[in-house]
Amino acid sequence: MAGLLFGAIVLVALSVLSFALDVLPAGVVFLFGGLYTLASAASYLYTTRRGKFSVWAEELQRLEGDERLLDLGCGRGAVLLMAAERLDKGRATGVDLWRVQRQSGNGEATTRANAAAEGVEDRVELVTGDLRDLPFGDDAFDVVVSSLAIHNISDAEGRGQAIREAHRVLRPGGLMLIADFRHTPAYEDVLRELGVVDVRRRDAGWRFWYGGPWFSTDILEARKPS
Repeated sequence: MAGLLFGAIVLVALSVLSFALDVLPAGVVFLFGGLYTLASAASYLYTTRRGKFSVWAEELQRLEGDERLLDLGCGRGAVLLMAAERLDKGRATGVDLWRVQRQSGNGEATTRANAAAEGVEDRVELVTGDLRDLPFGDDAFDVVVSSLAIHNISDAEGRGQAIREAHRVLRPGGLMLIADFRHTPAYEDVLRELGVVDVRRRDAGWRFWYGGPWFSTDILEARKPS
């Protein structure tokens, strides 16, 4: 976000300078570039503040209220707490490594405070764990979700292992929803190798763009075979 704003300011400044020096073609190009970059910044800001929440709110409407749900890499709890609000008879579990140094405010204490602020702390459990080696038994959850987390695993084998673990802890017939802006075709391949037939990958749409269509988010939806 900061980079986009800085780029827009620089381009607009160059445009003003070009017009002042009567270099009209350069001024027009710089102005167009500045406005385009500013629009990208606006897209990024909208997604982080509202867009992604709107998309997840729609995805979570299918919850019936009594599910056991797991959020992989839950961070500050954006998706986790939205799910918990719908689980009046269920429970939402968030798992993360709580690496505060990676993203500001992502510590476990922050997530607990957010759950308390939303009034869902009694429905939420937070667990420290590696997505590649989940500390849960087989078939433990009705729903597994993840939002922009699995791509943070640096190697392809590790990401594949995270998908295999998500599949392992999901009960037969359970629902998996994974939103990510990288590697989703590989996630789908892993699931198909595991025998999952009911799987599809779709574009989450403009509300989940991080700057524009070139940085879009896919949602991978799958049902574990019964």
